[in-house]
Amino acid sequence: MAHGKSDPNEKIVYVGDSRVKQRSTPLKQPDYTAFPGKSEAFIPNFLLKEWMVGCVALVGFLVLTIAHPAPLGYPADANNTSFLAIPDWYFLFLYQLLKYPFASGDYIIMGTMLMPGLAFGGLLLAPFLDTGKERRFYRRPIATASLLLTLVAITYLTRVSWIHYEDEMKAKGLTPQHIERVEKMKEKAAKGLPTGQEKKNKEVAIVEKDDPAMENMKKATCLSCHGVDMKGGAAPALRGIGDKMSKEEILDVMKNGKGNMPAMGDSMKQKGLSDQDVENIADWLAKQKAQ
Repeated sequence: MAHGKSDPNEKIVYVGDSRVKQRSTPLKQPDYTAFPGKSEAFIPNFLLKEWMVGCVALVGFLVLTIAHPAPLGYPADANNTSFLAIPDWYFLFLYQLLKYPFASGDYIIMGTMLMPGLAFGGLLLAPFLDTGKERRFYRRPIATASLLLTLVAITYLTRVSWIHYEDEMKAKGLTPQHIERVEKMKEKAAKGLPTGQEKKNKEVAIVEKDDPAMENMKKATCLSCHGVDMKGGAAPALRGIGDKMSKEEILDVMKNGKGNMPAMGDSMKQKGLSDQDVENIADWLAKQKAQ
């Protein structure tokens, strides 16, 4: 076919070269690994993989929180001044951080917003700040050092927070509420379920209910913890206490405290009770016997 204008009805025939072999497989775009120094696209390839890893880590975290839930204590009681509050284990490092002077008091904004905000903000912006092509951790000193410093700080603060909690409990002679509850449940299980008659027989009456000591106990707010009917509440029941303790022992507990109960001697005096009134209360409580 000659160059120039051609007849529109002319038939065009393409002649192939028999020396060129036809490909049996289609041509594919080479993978990014075929190019030295290159990496995969951040969106969506790399980001999708990061999301998958994040989902696995989140599931593992949720499994831990379900396997080790927050210990269940007794209902909240504003009158229980000896109670030591503590957060769940995965917030212990933040709890300990807020104890330090630079993150509490006048600097509370720094501890609650600025420092956590910088930490989580840096984690969020890490893919955009660290844009280097190197992926080996020992050749990424800034990212690797930041990760190791974060892990060491969280581990240290968590451990120190728990040690302080144990020391405070030991100093006050307290038993954690969830452990105390489990021990009581075991004791009840060992005794077996009481029958209706046994429950009825366990009802102990208040001895000399009209004694002035009863009113003095109300004045000293003792019954706000031990119950208005003295059957117990935030503190143990006082009905039948005379079967377990003598007058001297009761007086010692009232003045010096024991277990979860703080010393009440000074508090009673501030509420207008004399030493004789306190002694009369101890004498009256010693009379509270089942028989």
